[in-house]
Amino acid sequence: MSTIQLTINGRSHTIDAEPQTSLLTVLRERFDLTGSKYGCGEGQCGACTVLVDGRAQRSCITRVSTVGHKNITTIEGIATGDHLHPVQQAFLDEGAMQCAYCISGMIMSAVSLLNRNPHPSQNEIVDFMNGNICRCGVYSLIIRAIQKAAHATSESRSVKGAAQ
Repeated sequence: MSTIQLTINGRSHTIDAEPQTSLLTVLRERFDLTGSKYGCGEGQCGACTVLVDGRAQRSCITRVSTVGHKNITTIEGIATGDHLHPVQQAFLDEGAMQCAYCISGMIMSAVSLLNRNPHPSQNEIVDFMNGNICRCGVYSLIIRAIQKAAHATSESRSVKGAAQ
């Protein structure tokens, strides 16, 4: 066992864990953060995606010992109070889910994309989201939701800039 310092959704935690334990296991079993899903266990489907220092990372293949002292954000940590994150809201508005098993990973990957590229083209969205699998096949709605979130985020920045 090792003592590991984690920052999850802005809160600091110290845990004792085996260093090779997956981040997904720690999030789900130690912190009851069950939004990130176990899909394949190989980092290939994206259902377990979280943000580590703002970048999408597959938590099922990430050893908890490698993320100590990094900022980990889960789907549970992206809303602000009662206000959904713009990506979450866009997914709801566009109905970009069917069974919703993949959605937390899709949303976290989309947030990561928009953090790096606030105005992605459709091709950039498709390329970035490649590796997030939706077994229900609602990819066109997912792309539309990400485009809507990019637009909403851009409008929000414009309004804030005009108010200053």
